[in-house]
Amino acid sequence: MNNAPIGVYDSGLGGLTVWREIRRALPGESLLYLGDGKNCPYGSRPREEIRRLADEAVGRLVAEGCKLVVVACNTATAAAIDFLRAKYAGVPIVGMEPAVKPACLATRSRVVGVLATERSLDGDLFRRTAAKYGEGIEVLMVPGRGFVELVEGDREAAPEAEACVRAAVKPMLARGADQIVLGCTHYPFLLPVLERVVAGRGVTIVDPSPAVARRVVQLLDRDGLRSAAEHRPEFAFRTFADEAYRRRLEQKAFESL
Repeated sequence: MNNAPIGVYDSGLGGLTVWREIRRALPGESLLYLGDGKNCPYGSRPREEIRRLADEAVGRLVAEGCKLVVVACNTATAAAIDFLRAKYAGVPIVGMEPAVKPACLATRSRVVGVLATERSLDGDLFRRTAAKYGEGIEVLMVPGRGFVELVEGDREAAPEAEACVRAAVKPMLARGADQIVLGCTHYPFLLPVLERVVAGRGVTIVDPSPAVARRVVQLLDRDGLRSAAEHRPEFAFRTFADEAYRRRLEQKAFESL
């Protein structure tokens, strides 16, 4: 048994979609969330800079005693996951796996769309996964330009959000995609808009967050890291931005339950 918290890290608010799934799967575990905030968005930053930012964030979570860390950021996972696992070898680290595999297995039209940041789409992880499971399937990779900024600005329900989503999804629908993978943890906050845009088209939107939560459960059980039955979970929030941003993280976390 280990009552230390699980650490969850993202560039900003997006990783709260993963935080939510982990809390649902493991209601007895304490969670320590770090949303950078100061440097968000990461999507177009150089790989070396993203690795430095991820190192700083994961290092802080490890220093605060986290027993496991989830890099709940596709961009940071693509740029730094191997580096982080080597540097912090004593702590299990879970990254964001592109949900291309289940989408490719489920597609009927043989066309799969992937929405992600530019840096994630350029990463080896996406390329390897698409090559491995996408044989005979057209995988359309489209950057969700402006998506992160909408979420960080609490503008998911604004009229501009629908225009932004339609612009990204239109070429996927035109090619007949019946599966659309969300390759950034900010994007599930736009699910109501995405579902409205694809309504009636027979499209399934694939969110990898529940699968990440299941992986956390597996690792806790494998390594004997579950909290004691009598443990009372605590939820804390950290940021590299200001106190106002930290309060926004906390508020949005509990709004999403």
